[in-house]
Amino acid sequence: MPHSVEEFWAESCVVTGVSPDEPYQVWYFGNTVEMALELGQLVITGKKFATASLAAVNEIKPHEAPIMGGYSVVTDFNGDPMCVIQTIEIRHLPFAQVDAQFAADEGEGDQALEYWRDVHSRYFTREAAELGIEFSNDSIVCCERFTLLYPK
Repeated sequence: MPHSVEEFWAESCVVTGVSPDEPYQVWYFGNTVEMALELGQLVITGKKFATASLAAVNEIKPHEAPIMGGYSVVTDFNGDPMCVIQTIEIRHLPFAQVDAQFAADEGEGDQALEYWRDVHSRYFTREAAELGIEFSNDSIVCCERFTLLYPK
């Protein structure tokens, strides 16, 4: 783990009162430099407070799966810390049942459900293909809501 992440975590703990001994995950949004930066900035500005992942991918990569009540240091694509979040809700439902409120809470694009479905369908299709699994409207999506702890 980069030293900058450890320092950022320690600094956030001083400010938020979270014990520095709490376990935390380190990750970035998406799969490109641009996506990681753009989505991280949406969190920092308060526009994004939800994210989605495929449950099947979380099974393949359990170390990346969200943890209810868990803390995460969100970084840019290069591993530089951007913020600390805490997961406050996890729901699993079929892709086709993700609702407009969740799409809006993700804070991306025009925040409409149609935009969310289009962007996430393309993303999940590529991700699933890379891992040798299938994606469809029936695929289970992990809908995670979080709160921004640091920076505020």
